Amino acid sequence: MFHRGRTAVLLFAPLLVLLAGCVQPAPAPSGSQSQAPTTGPSSPAPSNSSAPDSDETAQPQAGDHVIASRIGCDWRVPSPSAVCSASHPVTPPIASPPLPPVPYLYQIGEGTHPNDAPPYDQLSFRFKGGFPSYTIDYVSQLSMDGSGNPVPLPGAGSILRVVFRDAQAHDENGQSTVVSKPQTAIGHKAISRWAPAGDFEGTLTFGIGIGGSADAGVRVPLRVYEVEKIELGQHLYVVAVQVDGSRWR
Repeated sequence: MFHRGRTAVLLFAPLLVLLAGCVQPAPAPSGSQSQAPTTGPSSPAPSNSSAPDSDETAQPQAGDHVIASRIGCDWRVPSPSAVCSASHPVTPPIASPPLPPVPYLYQIGEGTHPNDAPPYDQLSFRFKGGFPSYTIDYVSQLSMDGSGNPVPLPGAGSILRVVFRDAQAHDENGQSTVVSKPQTAIGHKAISRWAPAGDFEGTLTFGIGIGGSADAGVRVPLRVYEVEKIELGQHLYVVAVQVDGSRWR
């Protein structure tokens, strides 16, 4: 789930001590490889923000460090003329069976950051093997890949669709690769819930419910952080979707 950018560990050390959210300790390292993204300039984490992927609960271990981070989409409302997307080309197979031939989803995390500027809620998708390409946009209805059947997000005011390409959430034996994830009804103000909407032919799709029933049609800005890091012995490639919560503060 590639050209690897290397960034001095000291520059990103503060990112590892600001932790808050929901992930359990994981097994041994995957030894995966990375490549630098092909779109967008690298950007350091803002000094007035929490760590770009700050939804872990486990304490840092010796060897944990951020390798590189960048902003993939910086606080804007996605639209047809200004999509929120990034391209990370993959040449499969990147691993031998039973591991997936493309980047694969390992964990989903969530967190809320009411004291940041702006305040935000976050849903983070943690991959192994590399960064997948992705597109994030607002849609009026979330549909299941393959069947086209509607996927409900009850009570949400609007829906963000997150589509990862050259990615999957199962191994070559058909078993899920996701070791931990939050309940679908998260209950935060900006991100109220989420739902899976397909793991089909190298495409992973998710819906993120924004706000509540009183927020029908609301479209608020979002930011996307990409973080490559070693955490609890795992080499992870994180796409953190952060939704501006200013409206609810």
